[in-house]
Amino acid sequence: MKKYIIAVALVFGTGAVITTSLQSCSTLATSDLGLAVIKRVLLGGINKGMSIYGNKEAFLQNNLVDKALPKQLRDINTTLEKIAPSIVAKEREYIADAAVYTVNISRPILENAVNSLNAQDVTRIIQGEKGTATLILKEKTSQQLVAAIAPKVEQELNKYGIVKTINTALSGSNLLGSLLGGGSSNNVNAGGLSMLASEQIVNGLFNIIEDHEKQNSASLLGPLGK
Repeated sequence: MKKYIIAVALVFGTGAVITTSLQSCSTLATSDLGLAVIKRVLLGGINKGMSIYGNKEAFLQNNLVDKALPKQLRDINTTLEKIAPSIVAKEREYIADAAVYTVNISRPILENAVNSLNAQDVTRIIQGEKGTATLILKEKTSQQLVAAIAPKVEQELNKYGIVKTINTALSGSNLLGSLLGGGSSNNVNAGGLSMLASEQIVNGLFNIIEDHEKQNSASLLGPLGK
């Protein structure tokens, strides 16, 4: 691969500056410095996500979180908007409340995955499109995150009685409860609702991390050929 004169400066907590020059992209990608750059980007995205999730209002106002709303839950909310729009607002608030409680569960899982990245992961990131680092992180942790936070999310939603409220509102509608595992009756299943809410929380977090990666790829990953 063609060689480039590269000057990379990363300022860490110690204030130390790491510099490298005249290295090929492939060499840099598999070096400790290349790995450090990738980790720095991802950890920055994780911190941003945790900051948003730790603040109920920031969570509710974040468009990337809203985009992560699963289709099934969006369909239910569309119906609820016609029947009792105030319930949709409450549902969103309760999910936001639940998200706050998932921060301490999600952070160590994500940080451990970042710290376990290897040279193969870094090479794939360098050769891939922008957002590949987040994609790899998602592949490594998505299922684990949903499984880890779902019980807490269900606990929080049950605390507020939102499932009963939704079922009462939908009792006269044509929306099948089977959308959320409720069977042939028009009942929303509590486990189904909490699982969809958990998926939104996890996928919204990855949307934030990916956005951070793409916004910072030019300044931090540029030296790696991105």
